[in-house]
Amino acid sequence: MNRLGIMLLVIGCLAAAALSVAAGKVWLPLDAWTAADPRSIIIVELRLPRTVLALTIGAALGLSGAVMQGYLRNPLADPGLLGVSPGAAFGAVVSLYFGYAAQAWLLPMFALAGAATAMALLALIAGRSASLVLFTLAGLVITNIAGSLTALAISLAPTPFVASEIITWLNGALTDRSWDDVKLALPLVLAGAAMLATTARSLDALTLGEGAARSMGVDPRRLQAAVIAGTALTVGASVAAAGVIGFVGLMVPHLVRPFAGNRPGAILLPSALGGALLLTLADALVRIAPTVSELRLGIVMSMLGGPFFLTLLLRMRKGLA
Repeated sequence: MNRLGIMLLVIGCLAAAALSVAAGKVWLPLDAWTAADPRSIIIVELRLPRTVLALTIGAALGLSGAVMQGYLRNPLADPGLLGVSPGAAFGAVVSLYFGYAAQAWLLPMFALAGAATAMALLALIAGRSASLVLFTLAGLVITNIAGSLTALAISLAPTPFVASEIITWLNGALTDRSWDDVKLALPLVLAGAAMLATTARSLDALTLGEGAARSMGVDPRRLQAAVIAGTALTVGASVAAAGVIGFVGLMVPHLVRPFAGNRPGAILLPSALGGALLLTLADALVRIAPTVSELRLGIVMSMLGGPFFLTLLLRMRKGLA
C-alpha cells in the first residue's frame, strides 16, 4: 500500500477515535472537551481509555491475523487458530470461577498466564521441526482443549451468578474500562507487535516455499518463535483487557489486501491500522445503537465475521470448481 493509503487509514483511525469519544447514549459536543466543563471527566476517565483500548486491541488483532495468514499461507487463518486466544480466555475463566477477579489486576494476570501456557504448549508440541502442518495441528489441539475446559468451568460453576459472569465476559466488551487496563495492555501489545513486525521479510520469502525460504537465509525456528511469542503477547493482552473478540484478524487482512497487494509483509501495517479502525467504529456503534442495554462488542464482531467467513468459503469453492 502506498503512502496515500496509509495516510487515509491513519486519518480514518483519528476520525473514528473522535467519534468514539463523542458517541454514546449521551453525545458530548466539542464544547464539552475542555477542562472547565464538568462533562470533561466523562471523556478523560471513561471514553478516552475505552477509545485507546479499541485502537490498541484492533491493531493487535489485525496485525496478528495478517501474520498468521502469511505464516500458514492460509487465507482462513486467525489468531484463535494458535490456541493463544482460547488459552487466555480459559485463564480468565479460572479467575472468575474461583472469585479471584475481585482483585482488578488478577483477571488480566490469569489471562496472560493462560496465553503464556498455550504458547509454551505450542512450542513443546511443534518441537524443533518448525513444520507448518504440525504447527497448525498443535494449535487446533490447544484450541479444542482450552475450549472444552472453558465449557467445563461454565457447567461446574458454583453459582448461577458465576456462570453468567463467565459467559458475559467471554462475549467480549470494552465497557467500564479504565486507564489501568490501558497500562496493562498497551506495553504488551507494543512488545508483541514489534516481534511480529520483524517477520515481514521472512513471510515474503516463505511464499516461495519452505525450501526456497531456507535458501534465502530464513531460519524457520526463529520465525516460528517470533510468530508464537508475538501472537501470544498481542492476543493475550487483548483478551486480558477486553475478553474474546473474534474475526478481526480474519476480516481485516482480506479487506486491505486489494489495496496493499498479496505480499504478506506489505499488508502488516495496513492490517494493524485497519483493525484499529474497524474495532473503534464497531465499539462506537454498540454505544449508539438504540438498545436497552449496550450490545457486547464480541457479539457484534461475530455478527459481522460470520457472513464474511461464509463469503470467503463460497469464493474459495468457486475458485476450486
